[in-house]
Amino acid sequence: MRRSEFLRAVEQQFGARANWIVSDLVLPGIDRTAADALEAGVPPRDIWRALCDETDLPASARYGVGLRDPRD
Repeated sequence: MRRSEFLRAVEQQFGARANWIVSDLVLPGIDRTAADALEAGVPPRDIWRALCDETDLPASARYGVGLRDPRD
């Protein structure tokens, strides 16, 4: 997962709360916010998994999100 895919996935799943989720929600699995983790070089896939775990996203929402539609 690339950084752009991570940010797109957060936007798709959380909509208007996406900015808050990335900048303010401390993820216990990585002991920092998603923004801080990205800055520190934590792989976006690891951040996404921690975010999914913390927000209890169902399995159906965890995979394939963030990918661009090839028709776009």
